[in-house]
Amino acid sequence: MGWSDRVTDQVDALKQAQRLQESSRSAEACVILDRVIRTTTDPYTRAEALVQRLSALINLGRTAEFTRAIEEASTAVRDLAEPYLHGHLNALAALAAHHQGALDRCVTHLVKAARALGAVEDPDAHTAWGWHDLAMAYSYLSFHGYALGAIERARQLGTAAGIPEETFAAPGIRLRNAVALDHNGDSDGCLRVLRDVAGDFGRFLRAGRAARLRPSSLAAYGYAAARRAALGDRVDRGAGADPARLLEHGGDSARARDMAQLGQVCLAVADGRPIEAVTWLDRTRVGDETLGAAEPARLRSIALSRAGDHAAAHRADRLAFRLAAQRNDRLRDVYIDGIAARIDHEEMRREAARYEGEALTDPLTGLPNRRRLERYIGAVVARGERVVIGVCDLDGFKAVNTRHGHHSGDLVLQRIAGVINRVMRRGDFVARYGGDEFVVVLPGASMSEAAEVARRIEGAVRAEDWESLVPGTPVGISIGFAEVGDGAGPTLRDALGAAFEAADREMLRAKTRPRAS
Repeated sequence: MGWSDRVTDQVDALKQAQRLQESSRSAEACVILDRVIRTTTDPYTRAEALVQRLSALINLGRTAEFTRAIEEASTAVRDLAEPYLHGHLNALAALAAHHQGALDRCVTHLVKAARALGAVEDPDAHTAWGWHDLAMAYSYLSFHGYALGAIERARQLGTAAGIPEETFAAPGIRLRNAVALDHNGDSDGCLRVLRDVAGDFGRFLRAGRAARLRPSSLAAYGYAAARRAALGDRVDRGAGADPARLLEHGGDSARARDMAQLGQVCLAVADGRPIEAVTWLDRTRVGDETLGAAEPARLRSIALSRAGDHAAAHRADRLAFRLAAQRNDRLRDVYIDGIAARIDHEEMRREAARYEGEALTDPLTGLPNRRRLERYIGAVVARGERVVIGVCDLDGFKAVNTRHGHHSGDLVLQRIAGVINRVMRRGDFVARYGGDEFVVVLPGASMSEAAEVARRIEGAVRAEDWESLVPGTPVGISIGFAEVGDGAGPTLRDALGAAFEAADREMLRAKTRPRAS
């Protein structure tokens, strides 16, 4: 029996409220849901109405009402043996906890939501919406990979239930992924994702289905286009694709209002009005959760750079980095504090551990950290595969820190991470080992292939415009490669240690060799 079959009272009212929320008319939905809650005697109807009402309050940004709404919904759902309800409620509670800045509660709710939604035996349209809201919660917490997986699950279930594909387009998920890349210094990666988002919207336009997109999705497509324009990309401003018009959609969604305001800043920059963009930012207040706390600072940096005030742009960029790094640090600390150990059931602890891979990255660069690097190499070697590792060390980095300070050094490390990632082969692995040292792993590669990778990395670093980032302190890179052998010692750890030592020696030799100018 599907969830829809269990609700027997005021079904039409609940469907109407759901349609209103899909159309970003959550205030109207609240009126209907309040009436259902007051008058129904059916426990399933009351529980569904309370869960929907929580969703509407989140859409409206009425944070002061979140706690009471969660308590009321939890009381109604607690004794009902319906996995969907528990899953959807926890997905929404995760969103609410994120808005309230409670990351530990947020992650706990994510774990519970995924577990409950995965246990639904007869998934229907309601279950699809549960997965959709879980995807949103993942996205806002920066678990971008899990967000994409959850929204794909929502699409599959929605298609089976007759929900059009465009209902679950969810461009905001990839939009948040894109701006996070930009906040961490990878503007090229940001543009690649934004262009993919534009490609999807173009497909809906050509098929005549853009008018069926949800208003909040139209607003997200508008911001994605405006953000591309601010970064210097040419965007289509023709009929149906004009970002200024798309940003007008969104109804009473608080997040869509935030994107509309920041979108005007982006368009002012793109249209050659950077000072107006800065003024707009001075009087604009948006929620940190919509696109991350770093987004206004990053837009300020772009605007000031276009206005020719590079020193102020640099300061704004450093602020954007610090805000992004603080978020990564907080997320990491959730795990260091042992959130998984605070979840009661062993199975749920295992579920929580799934998120560790995304949380335990280097908070500065977003790359895998040393612990994940060692696990990765160990797994490759244990499978009997040939693997070459490369140690990359920056040249001139001490001068950057001495002359410009550690914040500028952090920006250089972010930029280097993006540069190395950009030129690697498909399937290669890049990690930050510590300080200004990075490690690249080339599965199945020969030493001659490794030499070619080294030339690509060196060339890309040499071509980067370091003068605009850290004037007067050029940055280079030295690289040494070595193959991990199976005969370097009695254990895998010995083999890895020997390979790292050999690669490190080659890197030091590279530092003494003459460089191309």
